[in-house]
Amino acid sequence: MTDIIPTRGGDHLIVRRIGRAGRITMNNPKALNALTYDMSLGLEDALDAWRNDPAVDLIVIDASGDRAFGAGGDVKELYTRGKAGDSAYAAGFFGDEYRMNAALSTYAKPIVTMVDGIVMGGGVGVSGHGSHRVVSEKTVLAMPECAIGLVPDVGGTWLLARGPGRVGEWLGLTGARVGAADAILSGFADSFVPSAAFPALIAALEDTGEVAEIAKVAGDPAPGIIPGLRPEIDRCFAGTDPILILRRLDAVDADWAKSAAKAIRRSCPLSIWCSLELLERARHATDIREALMHEFRFSARCTDEGEFLEGVRAQLVDKDRNPQWAAAELIDITPDKVASMLAPLPGGDLKL
Repeated sequence: MTDIIPTRGGDHLIVRRIGRAGRITMNNPKALNALTYDMSLGLEDALDAWRNDPAVDLIVIDASGDRAFGAGGDVKELYTRGKAGDSAYAAGFFGDEYRMNAALSTYAKPIVTMVDGIVMGGGVGVSGHGSHRVVSEKTVLAMPECAIGLVPDVGGTWLLARGPGRVGEWLGLTGARVGAADAILSGFADSFVPSAAFPALIAALEDTGEVAEIAKVAGDPAPGIIPGLRPEIDRCFAGTDPILILRRLDAVDADWAKSAAKAIRRSCPLSIWCSLELLERARHATDIREALMHEFRFSARCTDEGEFLEGVRAQLVDKDRNPQWAAAELIDITPDKVASMLAPLPGGDLKL
């Protein structure tokens, strides 16, 4: 039996109960299931509806199409509103999204996320906070926010800071893309299941309501690249000074290091500095809500005090891939500017 659950998610979110499972499907495949404001609100509605429902033993989240679970957030609307001077929209968007991220992470029932394709940014904010995170051979994971003048958010700093060594700094500063094995190693996923086995696994979860079904079909993914790079990643990305990180990378004669240095130089200098500080704070945080609160201090200011609008213009609107950052180099960012972006908000910090 299928029960359709009405939410604020609109046509881009399919929410229903099938058997013992609450079922959520990201349904915006033409936009690679990019998370819209309404989808974020709809996800929260579904979690609220099933929190105390005895008919729902677990929740399964997947996505339509064969290319992406969720390739980021729908930031073009943020750009349009921000250019019009509406900075309050960004604060509302991010605040509601982060509340949903926190709800996913702290939910009392198991949440199984089925990542069969690209997952980035806002998509990671859905997939990465499930209790049982399944990836396939088609999974490509990245946190590329620094390239558009943001920081790894949606609880991304919490996840990155809990990866091994300094892998989180490498992923968060460079937006490097990794596959299933590295997603598991770095703490963004738990189990590997071949893509062809996804439909049968979802059906079994719906039928039984038991997360033990995952282990019955889980296997080993193809080897990733992180294990071989770990010693150099840990050495190069130690500390909170990106200028020193770049110097170390420049001294390494290897393609991965050249690519990492190029990505950092191409990204927003303010974002790079603030991301390192946020990762350090998240490393000492005891709760994801603390990390989200700190991320919100930056994102609430991103349209009027940061460089988010220029980043989105260059990457997603004009697509010239040539952002003109106000501070062109890392050395141009002052400690006072970083402190001001991450200071408590005048109206009070985000309550979660």
